[in-house]
This record gives sequence, C-alpha cells and structure tokens, in this order.
Amino acid sequence: MALIVQKYGGTSVGSVERIQAVAQRVYKTVQAGNSLVVVVSAMGKTTDGLVKLANEISPNPNRREMDMLLSTGEQVTIALLSMALQELGQPAISMTGTQVGIVTEAEHSRARILHIDTTRLTRHINTGKVVVVAGFQGTSNAGEMEITTLGRGGSDTSAVAIAAALRANFCEIYTDVPGILTTDPRLVAEAQLMDAITCDEMLELASLGAKVLHPRAVEIARNYGVPLVVRSSWTDEPGTWVTSGKPQGRSLINLEIARPVDAIEFDTDQAKVALLRVPDKPGVAARLFGEISRQKVDVDLIIQSIHEGNSNDIAFTVTTPILKRAEAVAAAIAPALRNPSNPKSDEAEVMLEHNIAKVSIAGAGMIGRPGVAAKMFATLAEAGVNIQMISTSEVKVSCVVNAAECDRAVTALRTAFEIETGEEGTRGQGGQGGQGRIIEENSPLSSPSPLSPPSPPVRGVALDLNQARLAIRQLPDRPGMAAKLFGLLAQHNISVDMIIQSQRCRVIDGVPRRDIAFTVSRIDGENAKKMLTQVAAELGWGEVVLDSAIAKVSIVGAGMVGQPGVAAKMFEALAQQQINIQMIATSEIKISCVVAQEQGVKALQAIHAAFGLAGSEKVVVPV
Repeated sequence: MALIVQKYGGTSVGSVERIQAVAQRVYKTVQAGNSLVVVVSAMGKTTDGLVKLANEISPNPNRREMDMLLSTGEQVTIALLSMALQELGQPAISMTGTQVGIVTEAEHSRARILHIDTTRLTRHINTGKVVVVAGFQGTSNAGEMEITTLGRGGSDTSAVAIAAALRANFCEIYTDVPGILTTDPRLVAEAQLMDAITCDEMLELASLGAKVLHPRAVEIARNYGVPLVVRSSWTDEPGTWVTSGKPQGRSLINLEIARPVDAIEFDTDQAKVALLRVPDKPGVAARLFGEISRQKVDVDLIIQSIHEGNSNDIAFTVTTPILKRAEAVAAAIAPALRNPSNPKSDEAEVMLEHNIAKVSIAGAGMIGRPGVAAKMFATLAEAGVNIQMISTSEVKVSCVVNAAECDRAVTALRTAFEIETGEEGTRGQGGQGGQGRIIEENSPLSSPSPLSPPSPPVRGVALDLNQARLAIRQLPDRPGMAAKLFGLLAQHNISVDMIIQSQRCRVIDGVPRRDIAFTVSRIDGENAKKMLTQVAAELGWGEVVLDSAIAKVSIVGAGMVGQPGVAAKMFEALAQQQINIQMIATSEIKISCVVAQEQGVKALQAIHAAFGLAGSEKVVVPV
C-alpha cells in the first residue's frame, strides 16, 4: 500500500461533472489499496473572478484582504469534492491550509512554507479517510493566525510540500496536458511527451515559463527527494516522471526558506576566448560555433552582450588543454566576420585570457529570491575579487575571475552562504567534469539524478515573452559595481534573470568601463529603469536603456554536457530563419538567446524542429 498525494488544478475541477470525475479517480486509487491526500485548486476561473471583484472595489487592494478573499476559492472545491467522495461511499474530510497545519511566513500573497504539522492529517489518514486539502494557502506563524497565500503555482507547492512532510511514496500532479512536453503544444502542435525528466532540467524549464509545474514545487521535490509524476486529468496515460536524488535527511523545519545556495563550485582549468566587434547580424554566432563544433572544441560558458553600434562581442570559455585549438578556430574565422564595406574600422579582434577561474553558486532555493546574486557579487567585492564575466541560470550564477583570486573567492563565498566543506573537489581536470565543489552535507546536489536511458542533448525548448532588458552603459570596471547594481534591484524586490557583462572595455577619464545588461520581468522594467536612472549619475554610471520588445528562447538538457555542437545547432536554426541573436547566456544544461519579441514564436518553432523533438501525434490541450 502506498501513501500518495494527488493535486488537481483549476481546469480539472472546473465544474460539478469534473469534480465527480476526479472523485471517481480518487475512489479508484483508494480501492487499489492506497492511502490518499488530495490537494485542489479553486474551480476553473474562480480566482480570476475574485481578483476582478476586488479590482472593482479598489485599484490597489490590501494584500491581507486579498489573501482572505482568494483563499475562499479552494474552500469551495474541497467541500464539493469531499461531498462527491462521500456519495461514492468513500470516507473523506475537507481541510483548509490552516486546519492541515501549513505554517508560512507572515508575507501576504507570496508566503513561503516554514513547516507542516502533520499530526491531524496523519490521524485522518490512519482512519481510512481521504483528506481533501485546500491548496495555495496556509497560516502565518505569528500569534494572530493570519491566512496567507503562496502566490502563483501555490497548489503545486502545497501538494509537494505535504508529500515531503508525510514522506509520501510519490506525488501526482494532474493537469490538462498528458505530461511534460518538449515545448508548449499551443505553439508547436507536434510537441512530444517525455517519459521522464530530471529535477534539474525541470527546474530550468519551469523557471523559463513552462507552466505545467511551478519552480517552487520542483525545488521542494529536488530538496527532499519527492518522486513526482505529471499526468492528464482526462486519460489514464502514465504521464511524465520528474526524478530526483535519494532523500538526504534534510530538515523539514524552514521547509521553503532553507539556505538558497547548496554548493560552491570552482574550476581553475579555464581560459577565455573573446571576439570583439563582430557584426551584429544573423548567422555570426552560427558560423563561429559551427566551426568550433567541427573542430571538436568543447565550450563551457558562452556570452554575447548587447550590441554597440553595428557590432557585438562574443566570449566563451574552454579548458586550458584545448585553448590553442579554440584560438586557432577564432583567429581563422575572424577575418570572415569583417564588415566588407568598412573592414578596417570594424575588424573583428580575437582576445585571449589565460589564468582565469570560474566560480559558481548553485542551488534551487535561489529561484525568485532577488538578493542571492547581489550577495554573491557583494561577497566577491568585499574580498577584492573583480568579476570578468557573469553567466546565470535559474539555479546557478557563475563568475569568471582571475585564477590567483579563486581560493579567496571560494573561501569568501563559502562563509557568506554558510556552506560547510563537504568535499574539496578536484582542480584543473577540465570543463564540466573536473570542477571542484564545496557542498552542503545534506544537499541534493551531492547525489546525481541520472535518467535511464541516457538523456538526449536537448530535452525541451522554452519561450519567455514576459521579459524586458535593461542595459547600463559605461559602468566602472572595478570590484563592487555589480554588487551595488544588483543590491539596489534586490532592495526593490526586483528579480533578475540573465546577466551579461560586455567584454569590450573603454577607458573614459582614466576609468576602465564596461556595459552590463540584464533581463527582468516586463512588469518590473519601467520601475527598474526609473530607479536606476535616479542613481546613475551619483554612482558614475552611463545611460540606462530599457527594451521591452524582447523574447528569450532557451534549450535545456543534461545531455548537452560534454557534447560539442549543441550551441552551434541552436544558433544555425536561428540563422536559417534570419533571426538575429541579441544576447547569449549559458549554464551547463541550458543555452538562452534573446531575440526580438516578434520573432520569439518563430525562433521556438525553428529550434524545436532543429533538434528533432517533434512527435508523431499532435497534443490537443482541452479548452
């Protein structure tokens, strides 16, 4: 007999008929000999309707009262589903987040779960009842017993957190698609269903806007080793398993607010190749990395900053043993990238840098926490370490620094993020496989989550049309500037996604300066620009530029590690469609490109086709 947590979203419980269908599925699961907790969302568009009512009363409703209002939606569903189960002869009881013992921060509309008191929940399960729980809600730990909500995706978060607290055998997430697909089936009808995907891959896809699972839910599953399966409410298909490492005995206290960083990683066996002043037009990255791939040169980080005039800079890191080969490729292709109308002024220049190291912080807990990157940059600044390159993903921030400063950087970051020396790792053995790591003893990062069979290079393609790009020109190139910039954003609760620091350095009034660009949620764009413009002159920064007409398209796959040619294939797919790449950022399992907003869907479709991810059957998403 298994203990299972099931979660049903709003479309799955959108009518009386659908609630009765869910009750039949739950009843069948119990009859098979299982114990069950069911977490539900509000019916259909109930939450949207409640928000509309609130906005008719007030253009800026009080967040406490919004939590009081929105928490009622799930209460309707739990009562109706309990009644439906009782009509089938199945004992059931409905419970709110408060009654089930979900204790959260005292943060209205975006609370994180502190812990779950499972005493009452376990008692009802042991008497044979199905416990039907209101997702999305909890109660603050303060004496006032305030109702709180968890924010977008809160029911997913509730379900996985309850599964972790109960040490359930697995958690089933029921939705309106048959599982996790290679991309959005509304944009690519031939999107293919995956049998399985790792938590690391799912975290990247979920954070990139794949709406099947919320990143916070995946984070909890990864941290506590909860097996997840995403299935359709409408069929009996097996769905997609989200796999994680074995449970590491992590404490269930401060469940969602444990330290955001699990590991400090470092690699001293790196060198940087930069091509400066390459033409800003479609096909340039494809030509460069196509040749790199043909020469079997394995690249680690890739960054392309914002354009300056009609040219751009592209930089990448490689392991030291293959630097000569990478240098030869870059030097050979540079002349072909010159602007034929003005070859002298726009000649591409190859710049090499030896004796560098890559230092990274990694952890699923950094998702949605604006201050984590800022804390890393501030820590490095206080240690007197200058940042030469920055590359980010949803679960990792990497900085390239001088190799002589690596030990100092690692020691400072380990202290700042309270990471004990779990293992010292190895140095200088190359690329993805030879980096040193300092890992928290109970970190899920300390045990890999392999898929069987081996994962293909690219598992999924995601498109984010809800970002804006900010660029600050001529930022002084000295320790502390990135810390100041991203610290200000964190103080205003603005989360940053991609961060790119230009390779081209200009000396103005005796001060070396670089541009820095980053993406934020589009709704934060104007506020961020206004705030940064106000302080730019005081801090000696140049112009602050906002572009809201962008799209970010990304590929994700654990199998791309150590496989030259993946980036080249992505860039070539965009070049064939005459789509210009405005920015590039990479991590070990993700490559992201910023393109023009109107070309976003076209870019997604081209990349999905290039990697052969289409299935033989079209996925129909119910309305």
